[in-house]
Amino acid sequence: MNVKSATRENNKLTVNVEVEKEVFEAGISKAYLKNRKYITVPGFRKGKAPRKMIENLYGAEVFHSDAVEEIFPDVYKEAVTDQGWKTVGQPSVTDMKVREDKSLELTIEVELYPEVELGQYKGVEAPKAAVTVSDEEVEAELDRKANEVARIVTVERPAQEGDTVVIDYKGLKDGVPFDGGSAEGYELRLGSHSFIPGFEDQLIGAAAGEEKSLNVTFPADYHAKELAGAPVVFEVKVHEVKETQVPAKDDELAKDVSEFDTLAELKEDLRKNIETRKEEEASRAFESALMEKVAEAAKLELPDAMVEAEVDSELQNFDYQLRSQGMSLEQYSKMLGGDLSGFRKSIRPSAEKQVRLRVVLNAIAEAEGIEITEEDKNAEYEELAKQYGMEADKLKNAISEEDLITDLKVRKARDLVLAEAVATAPAEE
Repeated sequence: MNVKSATRENNKLTVNVEVEKEVFEAGISKAYLKNRKYITVPGFRKGKAPRKMIENLYGAEVFHSDAVEEIFPDVYKEAVTDQGWKTVGQPSVTDMKVREDKSLELTIEVELYPEVELGQYKGVEAPKAAVTVSDEEVEAELDRKANEVARIVTVERPAQEGDTVVIDYKGLKDGVPFDGGSAEGYELRLGSHSFIPGFEDQLIGAAAGEEKSLNVTFPADYHAKELAGAPVVFEVKVHEVKETQVPAKDDELAKDVSEFDTLAELKEDLRKNIETRKEEEASRAFESALMEKVAEAAKLELPDAMVEAEVDSELQNFDYQLRSQGMSLEQYSKMLGGDLSGFRKSIRPSAEKQVRLRVVLNAIAEAEGIEITEEDKNAEYEELAKQYGMEADKLKNAISEEDLITDLKVRKARDLVLAEAVATAPAEE
């Protein structure tokens, strides 16, 4: 085999290669043996016709395309892979010529891993919020704790905002019941805004045993078209009014909701937890802003194949999550008012950002000479084995060493950028 030319233009590699007639002939023979059982030739049983008879009947080139498929892996390896080209996506044969001497000339195109011109990645500045915890935030968290152990008790008085009423209701449009408009023994918290506007407001002041007719209008954008914008009447009977009794914020509450004996200790613990959470949020926001600046500072052109592969990966992961909840990706797309192609398009920008950052971090790892040791690899396999509940040796068959090394280099490059970064005060709003 002879590589006549190899030309790179941006991220596309075009290779023109000559294949010896002996190699091409071997490919044709394999294609004939694989396909003859599907070919009918008058006078012969199916699968028994000689190759020459088939070529005379259907043309000399009848097996050429299949022959190229047979020899392509070896040709591609010698012409591209063994030459050190780092490719992405699937290659394609864009031109094929059979010469008079029965040798073959192929033109192969494939996308290449992008070349990166790094920008600044050390000492990069990004805003990081200072973390403070107010007394109001602590009180709000304490209120949440108190509400978790609140009691709901029946009361003999008219319903107020925040009460829960137990009701039967039946919806009528033009005097006729409509689908989904009726229920019995339904518990509705007044002020929850879980029903259409006007419904809950008209139950404030209602007492147990009372019957009311509620006149309401469905929102114009209601999902059921036959009810959108329609005036209806709900016949409602109130069976019970319940009040939520929240315990006092004192030492007894602290004992009920925590391991602490005093309210002061509980408040201090809540303050620390809020501070930790806000620190983590600030760190994530800082890292995100930092990585975006580093990625945007680099010059590169992303191959479409890499972005599409990331989109496929994100869709596959999301589809797995949806199916665990009894829904398919197609159903989810329709629920959003579109289709799968539209959903792919919507997630492409984020996929492009992810790929760009990964490529830039990989380039930083190369520029810094970051190496991955055997200890690094074994530790990572052990950690992943714990996450997936598998033995490390079995996991090695599922995750290639090359992919693992790339991920570890990217992670170390990210750590390097973070270690050298400079946190600045956020701009005042």
